[in-house]
Amino acid sequence: MARLSKAHKQAFEKYDQSKHYNLAEACGIVKEITNTKFDSSVDVDVRLGVDPRKADQMVRGVVALPHGTGKQVRVLVLCTPEKEQEALDAGADYAGLDDYIKKIEGGWVDIDVIITMPTVMAKVGRLGRVLGPRGLMPNPKAGTVTLDVGKAVTEVKAGKIDFKVDKFGIIHASIGKASFDVDKLEDNIEELLSTIIKLKPSAAKGTYVKSVNLSSTMSPVVKVDKTSIAGT
Repeated sequence: MARLSKAHKQAFEKYDQSKHYNLAEACGIVKEITNTKFDSSVDVDVRLGVDPRKADQMVRGVVALPHGTGKQVRVLVLCTPEKEQEALDAGADYAGLDDYIKKIEGGWVDIDVIITMPTVMAKVGRLGRVLGPRGLMPNPKAGTVTLDVGKAVTEVKAGKIDFKVDKFGIIHASIGKASFDVDKLEDNIEELLSTIIKLKPSAAKGTYVKSVNLSSTMSPVVKVDKTSIAGT
């Protein structure tokens, strides 16, 4: 068994690992046990009662977090020349097409989100081998393939995130920073859970939301009493 770090030992002294806390308490505990020198991200893991191997039980969607993620999101818009200024005016960090495609083919992936247009997907599609494994490939379901690139950039910069259940039936999402007030973390988590619940596949049987856990960068996990979250 791996040895606990001093920070983890101190964290475990502040709460009961076996207990499920209501959402407000869990958010407060995560803030209390986070002691990194930087502003840690707060992450939520939601285990669902679905079988992701079956297409009719895949859960994927987008949600606009009320208070954003607290992250500086670097956005690249791959678009035709007439859309470049629209993208930059909306807050995109980079906008263009052929030059950026060449940069990505050369290994450049210093970006967090890529937005593109349906009309250029034939060119963007060949980047799948580079972007796919990094989760950067634009997708219509995530709202990152659209003709309204300005709106898409604004939404991403404001805190819109996309999520997808992994092969183990878990959705992982960053929902804020440790510096956020408890009520802001609560609002973001509730908005995410509300969206996930609305996306429940009709083929999913039994308990849909099985568990909810919170943690921050390098912190232990805090179990959440899912009944304390509206709709679960």
